[in-house]
Amino acid sequence: MATISKLSNPNPVASLSSSFKPRSSSSLKCFVGFPTRPGFSSKLVSSSSLSSINTHPFRGSLVVRCSLADGNGSSVKRTTLHDLYEKEGQSPWYDNLCRPVTDLLPLIASGVRGVTSNPAIFQKAISSSNAYNDQFRELVQSGKDIESAYWELVVKDIQDACKLFEPIYDQTDGGDGYVSVEVSPRLADDTNGTIEAAKYLHEVVDRPNVYIKIPATAPCIPSIKEVIANGISVNVTLIFSLARYEAVIDAYLDGLEDSGLSDLSRVTSVASFFVSRVDTLIDKMLEMIGTPEALDLRGKAAVAQAALAYRLYQKKFSGPRWEALVKKGAKKQRLLWASTSVKNPAYPDTLYVAPLIGPDTVSTMPDQALQAFIDHGTVSRTIDANVSEAEGIYSALEKLGIDWGKVGSQLEDEGVESFKKSFDSLLDTLQEKANTLKFVIS
Repeated sequence: MATISKLSNPNPVASLSSSFKPRSSSSLKCFVGFPTRPGFSSKLVSSSSLSSINTHPFRGSLVVRCSLADGNGSSVKRTTLHDLYEKEGQSPWYDNLCRPVTDLLPLIASGVRGVTSNPAIFQKAISSSNAYNDQFRELVQSGKDIESAYWELVVKDIQDACKLFEPIYDQTDGGDGYVSVEVSPRLADDTNGTIEAAKYLHEVVDRPNVYIKIPATAPCIPSIKEVIANGISVNVTLIFSLARYEAVIDAYLDGLEDSGLSDLSRVTSVASFFVSRVDTLIDKMLEMIGTPEALDLRGKAAVAQAALAYRLYQKKFSGPRWEALVKKGAKKQRLLWASTSVKNPAYPDTLYVAPLIGPDTVSTMPDQALQAFIDHGTVSRTIDANVSEAEGIYSALEKLGIDWGKVGSQLEDEGVESFKKSFDSLLDTLQEKANTLKFVIS
């Protein structure tokens, strides 16, 4: 298999016009509004017949304003996502990406301000859709090997999505509107390989609002520092413990300091702290303990640890060291809540969104969580409302024998392996597809 650092350039300036084709014609012209915080201008993005091209399962709350070609349209309806950002300073992102990327436009209109992707998301998108067939056939016919073809499919989706979110990026002066793409999960234990892969993806995507995702494994902590020092914006993913989160913050600060840049305003980062998976594992441990005290703590571990992570965030991004970086234009590495879908049907469907609302944070939500929060979510600052209670829960779990360090290590290992499995499965699927097309690639 080819390594990403040696792949050919998948045309980072590919035209959107060739891929953004409405499925049916219409006399309507639709406009999507991008609400912003006070002080930023509001822009409109025009797209043909959004209602005819949106096939996403997201329904009901999606809003576009349509008019005749020469009309002005009507006001865009506000949703709880707009309030989440404008009132509480939390950016709602969408944890999914597939073709056609224009399906994102109604989501943007509803208040979504960025997109995250990962190997599992692309595995599902590419293996279950015919939308990638034409490009894949061309790549195979041109002699590309399977892994090279995979990366070109991914890069095109990321480029096209970045274009849609670029108005938000511009309006917020690089503070929001990002699209994330992850380095190969096979590099989770390869410090230098991750650095080279991040540089390559940054170069070929060639969009100001792309985040290169790097896992927070021990070997990749130095990678994060080096990539940041090279002026590349990073989404650090697979964070499951407070200790590893602090190491991630330090890598970001070290990278900014080592960059040598006089203007740090365009080097940004988010730290993706995973939530629901923590409860999934710890709940099983509590059920094995089986005492009333243990059972009463089910469904509380993840939110408690997240609240303590936010307290750590506030501490680390203050004081003389941080203020020195701010003078050079540095922006805080925002906490991003990931794994926000509820795995246990007995729990409220907004459990990993509603209690984690706070300024300078991001919540990336898959369909289930996004729809639930738009439908009946409540917008108010909650992340630091009960820090003492969070401390009590965290300590109580330790007293019951829960080792937070081991929990974090296990979840990290499982996350890396899961992404590797998705990545390998997709390459196998693409190989089968290539064989079906009568092109056998060695």
